[in-house]
Amino acid sequence: MNTDTALIARLKDPKQRDEAFSDLLDAYQERLYWHIRKIVITHDNANDVLQNTCIRIYKGIQHFKEKSALHTWMYRIAYNESIRFLEQQKIKTSFDLEDDNADYLNKLIADDYFNGEELQLKLHTIISNLSDKQQQVFQMKYFDDLSFREISEILNISENTLKSSYYSAVKTIEEQITVLT
Repeated sequence: MNTDTALIARLKDPKQRDEAFSDLLDAYQERLYWHIRKIVITHDNANDVLQNTCIRIYKGIQHFKEKSALHTWMYRIAYNESIRFLEQQKIKTSFDLEDDNADYLNKLIADDYFNGEELQLKLHTIISNLSDKQQQVFQMKYFDDLSFREISEILNISENTLKSSYYSAVKTIEEQITVLT
């Protein structure tokens, strides 16, 4: 029995649920944080979304059907919570997320927790100019090291479409990174 299967069984057992959830957080919290952070950008926002994600995972684990890997299911919840957060921010500020990629960089640079070097900043500058779909796919594949199958399950997009978006993003980044360096 693999560790996720054992952990899921413990999470679904009312007597072991709280301890198992603590183990789940020990194993996945940091990865989920960075997945969320790439979407919402700032540390404070990422922490807020992570908290909401953990609550949804805790409440939803009883309904987890195990049709995907545990981490894929959790990433999907984190992704949905991140998008929900951005949509709420968009409504609150009347800010059009599609049109203002500069805001991505402004938030990143202003964040006290970002300590990017010049090349990292150049990479994030290029990423900020990719389409939203290319940004999401590239970040999940490159930074989170998820497989195309896992990303497909999280975003509900075909693997071939994801591959096309990813390799197009890589080509753009490769072309532009040499111009900026």
